[in-house]
Amino acid sequence: MPSLSAPPLWRLAGTGAAASAYAVVSHLLMVHAPDRAWSVAALFGPLWAAVVLGAWLRRHWPTLAACAAALAVVATVVARGGVEDIHLMYVLQHAAIHVVLAGVFGLTLRAGRVPLITAMAMRLHRTVTPAMHRYTRALTQLWTFYFVGMIGVSVLVYSLAPWSWWSLFCNVVTPLAALVLFAGEHAWRWSRHPEFERVSPFGVWLAWRERAREPGAGGLSP
Repeated sequence: MPSLSAPPLWRLAGTGAAASAYAVVSHLLMVHAPDRAWSVAALFGPLWAAVVLGAWLRRHWPTLAACAAALAVVATVVARGGVEDIHLMYVLQHAAIHVVLAGVFGLTLRAGRVPLITAMAMRLHRTVTPAMHRYTRALTQLWTFYFVGMIGVSVLVYSLAPWSWWSLFCNVVTPLAALVLFAGEHAWRWSRHPEFERVSPFGVWLAWRERAREPGAGGLSP
């Protein structure tokens, strides 16, 4: 079971401030300099590097090959200088992230598999009751539908609204929506299911990280 000791408040505040600053900078870059090489590197680089690092640590060669192919595609688009192509690349990146997340959660709902959040609960709780099994399975389904729904909303905003609106949706609304769903579910569970053993949001995050590090777990290594 992972340690549930929370990090210092200053670290949480610093992480939140850094994430907020990155979201604002990403939005400004997407709106004002979407096709500049340095801008593309700043917007694609951190995620690409994180996935490459996780794949390398786990020696997951298909992911490394996919990352190399993605880098080649982005470099080609930048070299061509097509702003509209760059816009589409950002939309595809956003969709790809949510497709992967939907797959990580959804594939564990297949017959004979343990739903992802159920597996996390089994790490965190001394006893997982049948009611908790049902709840965590439903919660895994909810997150799967959420990720798929975000793809649909993204496509609608991209198709019907100005580019600046989609950039705001991608960089600001998307992380806030996930945070609201996470916090809202946590509050709902505490109020509607007081019989469940209490676990802090930080404990849930640690369980996710531990699950993601397992070989073949299907999680995303940070």
